[in-house]
Amino acid sequence: MLAILDAELPRMSVSQGWLLDVETRKESPRGSDAGRDLTPSATMADSGSAPDSDRRNKNEAGMESPGSPRPVGRRALRGGRHSLAGQIYLITFTTANRERLFDDAANAAIVARASEDGRLWYRSRLLAWVLMPDHWHGLIELGNLDDISIVVQRLKTNTARALRRHRSGRVPVWATGFHDRVLRVDEKLQVAARYLIANPIRAGLVTRIGDYPYWNAVWL
Repeated sequence: MLAILDAELPRMSVSQGWLLDVETRKESPRGSDAGRDLTPSATMADSGSAPDSDRRNKNEAGMESPGSPRPVGRRALRGGRHSLAGQIYLITFTTANRERLFDDAANAAIVARASEDGRLWYRSRLLAWVLMPDHWHGLIELGNLDDISIVVQRLKTNTARALRRHRSGRVPVWATGFHDRVLRVDEKLQVAARYLIANPIRAGLVTRIGDYPYWNAVWL
């Protein structure tokens, strides 16, 4: 699989139809906002509120920092989407204020390890992921009884806590919300994974994905 990932990869885009449906959410099932990842300037609106326990978790994950602007956009036009067990989601979330926290190798290594914490993936599966200097991409197969918003909330909270044990202070780690795309049923999963994992190449960080340490996939 590594040889396949190191091969010349075509430049694909959402307009070419390899993914279907787009929505930006908050980590609580009750409502949502977030910055769009692959095109960072595109954002959607927030609605709803969360109970105190959810808000504590979001604060821990750096999801409700005063420095994170509340974007507006097409959310009100789309309506909600149900989380579907067995569905594959491409998830993206960004650091607070798009700070390049993971240019620092120690920070990146901590969040990379925390992303694969087995306690997070007891129902859903993390199929592939890559950590970029200011954002995280992953392919998640949703498990029974899980909600994609809750899965992402757990992931962001766990990685933020791990990083705060290394960094001084309680500055936000992640921006509020996340962006998700749903893979079409007729798409080849490994093609989507190759495209996701090749992000460091397209960003000019490396010329071979084998030279970039902060990613993984279940096919290796």
